[in-house]
Order: sequence, then structure tokens, then C-alpha cells
Amino acid sequence: MYNHNRNNQSFRHSSGGRRNDSQRRFQGNHRNNQKRNETKKLDAHLFVKKAALIIEQPAVVSSASFSDYAISDALKTNIATHGYTTPTPIQEKAIPYLLAQRDVIGTANTGAGKTAAFLIPIIDKIDKNRNQRVLIIVPTRELAMQIIDEFHQFAQGMNLKAVLCIGGANMQRQQINLTQNPSIVVGTPGRLKDLANRRKLHLMQFGTIVLDEVDRMVDIGFIKDIQYLISLLPEIRQSLFFSATVSGKTKEILENFVTNPVNVSVKHQEAAVNIDQDVIQVKNPSMKLDTLHDLLVKEEFNKVLVFGRTKWGIEKLTKALIARGFKAAAIHGNKSQGQRQRALQMFKENQVQILLATDVASRGLDIDDVTHVINYDAPTSYDDYVHRIGRTGRAGKKGVALTFID
Repeated sequence: MYNHNRNNQSFRHSSGGRRNDSQRRFQGNHRNNQKRNETKKLDAHLFVKKAALIIEQPAVVSSASFSDYAISDALKTNIATHGYTTPTPIQEKAIPYLLAQRDVIGTANTGAGKTAAFLIPIIDKIDKNRNQRVLIIVPTRELAMQIIDEFHQFAQGMNLKAVLCIGGANMQRQQINLTQNPSIVVGTPGRLKDLANRRKLHLMQFGTIVLDEVDRMVDIGFIKDIQYLISLLPEIRQSLFFSATVSGKTKEILENFVTNPVNVSVKHQEAAVNIDQDVIQVKNPSMKLDTLHDLLVKEEFNKVLVFGRTKWGIEKLTKALIARGFKAAAIHGNKSQGQRQRALQMFKENQVQILLATDVASRGLDIDDVTHVINYDAPTSYDDYVHRIGRTGRAGKKGVALTFID
């Protein structure tokens, strides 16, 4: 168990009892309507694992090179400009099939490089035929923005236009942007459905569609929206499906989505080998916030992601930490898109030390140099745990993941 000593008593608060009363009322109202697995506790031993020793040595990840692919010279230049030389395993496996216009089912963990795996062939496809239109559907606003950013890097100077269609942003502006016939539309299911129903987004015009992080979209209740959007697409199309896992519900989507697909899979690992994982036991709930405080004041905790279960809980915790003098920001579903974007940018630029989030931020986000991930509320599934802690220990660096348990 993580060695935690109380060394700062000056910020104790007595609000723990009131918070517990509120939680008991909430749980009492909903207990009969919730599924057992929502409150089921994971075995704490799953959260304890030492990082493997990282030995610096050259390793040949791939025998391929981006310069080998039959893609446009402008695209090759942009790839090289942004420091890409050797494809990751998912890129090496998927790109040739995408360039051959095959339907692809790709399974890979977050951080495997799958965004570039589908963006590079898509940009080449559009560059060679400017009548092509591509729709990319993702579960969260943050992931949609990240894909748009990567698109702009790879398509720099190629005169290609992309439009972002997400909730929490001005719909009228998005409708105007769609009238300019962008090559790529990236969006979240709810907003795309609204635009389609308003006849501002004509899905029959899209010859290529990407469903990214499908398991996450299913987890947060978008399965019917996705099925509806698929029903509006042309029958003849190229369909690309990317997910960390393929469960029963994601298979329902697959049945009507892909045609004679190629399956591309990259070996999964349970959790990153270069992350020290441990638990923090808090037997008295009223001491939980103080325990978090005492961790965050330690010198090594300089860029920390804190995950909680509910929007309400994360917002309350953020305000409590700010009141204690910490530089903190939050992203969750009750924040406007502008607020979420500003919070994420401040964290990336080290203007705040702590970013607090619900699981909306646990997948697909690429944030450099996160030193620690703290699960203030334990995740409800091991899959969620893996995605949460995957925000640290990236690019060969060592990370730390700590999970609070009672």
C-alpha cells in the first residue's frame, strides 16, 4: 500500500458528515433501480502493481516506413514534418487495407496511434478525389477536437476543410460551416443526429465513415443514435470501425455497418507496464479530502489527473481544492464546451496543477507528462481503470496511479 503520512493538518474541514448524509439519501433513492454491477467493488489487488524496469534500448517497432506508402507527396511531407517516421503496429497493419478501400475492424488500446491510422489514408483519399466526404463519429467532444487538431497537422497546406460538430458549441455556426461542403465532418452522436434531423447534415453524401472508440460510445448510451446515423448512410461506402473491445452490443452495430471487413488487432496489455500502481486506504470517509490534499502538496505531484464517478462529486471536489489554494480545473458533462476546452488547455500548458474529470476524459486524450493519475472514486470496471491510468506513463516515461479505497 502507498506510504502516506499525514504531514499537513492545517486544512482540515468538518463537512464530511453532511456529504455522507447526502450520499446516503441519493443511494437510498436509487438503490432499487440500479444494477448490481454499478455498485460492485473491484478487487483492490487489481490496483496494485509495480512498474517494470524500463531499459533504454533501440527497438524495431516496424519494418515499414511512411515513405513506403503510396500516398501523396504533400501528405508524406506533413507526416515527416511532425516527426512521424515509423508506423505503430496498428498503423502498419491497418493503413494498407484502408488505402485499398477495404472495410476495417480495428481493435487497439487507447494511445496505440489509431487516429493517425485512419486519418492518413483518409486524407490521401480526399486529396486524390476532392468529391470524397468523410464522417468521423466519436464519443466525446475532447476526442473530436483532438482528431480535428491531428487532421490539421497532417493536411497542412493541402487545402482541405474539416468541420467539428459537437454538443456544447454553437449549432448555428456548425450549420453554416456545413454549407461549405467540408471534406471531413467530425462529431459526437447526439449533435450529428440533431443536424441530420434538421436536414443540415446529409449523410447520403458521405462515402467513408469512421466509428472511433465504439465501446465507449456504447458504454455511455449512444448505441441507438449510432444505429440511426448508420441507417442514413449510403449502402456503398467504406466503413472503418475502431474499438478497444468488441462486446455483444458493439457486435450489434457491426452487423449493419461493415461489409467483408478485414480484422486488424493489436495485442492488448492489461495496464501499462511502466506505471506504478497502488492503493490509498481511507477508512474514515471524512478524512478522504485531507488525504488527497496531503498527496497533492508533495513535490513530485506536479501534473495530476484526478478521476471521480459523478459530475456533482467532481465539481464539489474541484471547488474544495481551489479553496485550499490548489490550481485546479474540471471537465465533465455539465461544463460548456468552452469551459472544458479552456480547462484542458490550461492543464496541457501547466497553468493548473490538477485536472479533475469524470470518465469522459479517460479515453483518447493525449496529454503530455502527466505524473500521477488518482482515482478518487474507484472505477466500476477494470476496463475503465486501464483507460484512466493510461493518461500517465506515456511515451516511455514512468507514471504513478493511485486508487482510493475504503
